[in-house]
Amino acid sequence: MSNGHIDSPPGRAFEGFTDPAAAVARLNALYDEAIAFLNRRFREVVEGAPIEGRIRAFYPELRIAIDTHARLDSRLAFGFVQAPGVYATTVTRPDLFARYLGVQIGQLLANHGVPVEVGWSSQPIPLHFALRSDTALSFDAADRLDRPLRDVFDVPDLAVTDDAIVNGTLKTMTDEVGPLAPFTAPRVDYSLHRLAHYTATMPEYFQNYVLFTNYQFYIDEFIAFARAAIEDPASGYTAFVEPGNLVWKAGSSEPIEGEVPPRMPQMPAYHLMRDGHSGITMVNIGVGPSNAKTITDHVAVLRPHAWMMLGHCAGLRNTQKLGDYVLAHAYVRDDHVLDADLPLWVPVPALAEIQVALEQAVAEVTGLQGWELKTVMRTGTVATIDNRNWELRDQQELVERFSQSRAIALDMESATIAANGFRFRVPYGTLLCVSDKPLHGELKLPGMASEFYRRQVGQHLRIGIRALEKLRSMPAEKIHSRKLRSFEEVAFQ
Repeated sequence: MSNGHIDSPPGRAFEGFTDPAAAVARLNALYDEAIAFLNRRFREVVEGAPIEGRIRAFYPELRIAIDTHARLDSRLAFGFVQAPGVYATTVTRPDLFARYLGVQIGQLLANHGVPVEVGWSSQPIPLHFALRSDTALSFDAADRLDRPLRDVFDVPDLAVTDDAIVNGTLKTMTDEVGPLAPFTAPRVDYSLHRLAHYTATMPEYFQNYVLFTNYQFYIDEFIAFARAAIEDPASGYTAFVEPGNLVWKAGSSEPIEGEVPPRMPQMPAYHLMRDGHSGITMVNIGVGPSNAKTITDHVAVLRPHAWMMLGHCAGLRNTQKLGDYVLAHAYVRDDHVLDADLPLWVPVPALAEIQVALEQAVAEVTGLQGWELKTVMRTGTVATIDNRNWELRDQQELVERFSQSRAIALDMESATIAANGFRFRVPYGTLLCVSDKPLHGELKLPGMASEFYRRQVGQHLRIGIRALEKLRSMPAEKIHSRKLRSFEEVAFQ
């Protein structure tokens, strides 16, 4: 292999665009060219073609140059840069993110009045993220090479696959190019592959409104709701997708696409689809803050409009009844999984748009209003803990802390999901259902649990779906609260 030789697609100058659709089309063309090149060259190398240098293709880049401090509409939460300078982001899968990119580029053009530019970046595409799913090749074929794969192709580099931008820890000099989006292309690619692995569904099927749960009972109810919804033309839902990418359409007695997975994934996802990704995705994340962080780390790159936790909790007040709802207005973070990324001194505020949608949904589904609504729902602080068997410890310290925090419920996921929503600028909310009251002698036992699930799960799910449908009727710029934005913020939502 000759030193220094790079085998790449031909270079091209950056082009300026004042039309979002044209800019996205150019990003698509460049990305498709790069991916096709890497797939072709990998196949040729595996089949014995001579290697004459490093084989490399680059992510497309989108950038904008601003030369004024002109004041913008202060009501905006995103769509503008903070100061004069050059801002850029690498882009992957522009086909998947076409609608998102169109909105973000359109906001930039409207707010700054200067063209955006599209061209090749200097960031190589790792081969792992380039091979198409329908390729007949596998990485086993790489064993036939006479040298390590990384000697010929680029492989994932964790140095450029981190969360420095979104965590607010990226350091740039005043004359350097600033970030335009919260995630780099390699970070997005990493999460797209993780989503497929954890949920057994392709990222293309994820919708912009997401429900997380920790119980299969909720998934069973969601499946029944979704099957009925796609049969109703007035619902607006067009398809339903289950793990294995099983696609159900109206009138179909069996899936029209996909294959039943040999085993269920760690966090199975179900997608009730609607035009423009405006449907609802529900994920069974299992139990615990580690799972909650893992799935939200990856769903965040899809830039959903909202995510909510629907699950069970321990009621901490004697006045609560089994089956009562808890609408979280604040969180005690005793989960620890995000301590390194979002310090405990950072507050996680309630978001008015989400809170109102959830409270209105509870009222509509239960038929209770005003003062009567308080008989089935309480708002307050939810504590999230990382020890499922906390009841077996000496409870004095815990009781004191819960009392001092004014916590009304305890679970293992909600604060994690809310904190990661705050961290990733994804609007978040929590509506829990009291399933036991361990401090008051009401433990969750098998017989009691069965009756509770039968009676309450369906109503709880309908409330969550209704809340998301309310949010869907709002303009996206109203859902994405300014509370989630820092004073040094990237332009993209």
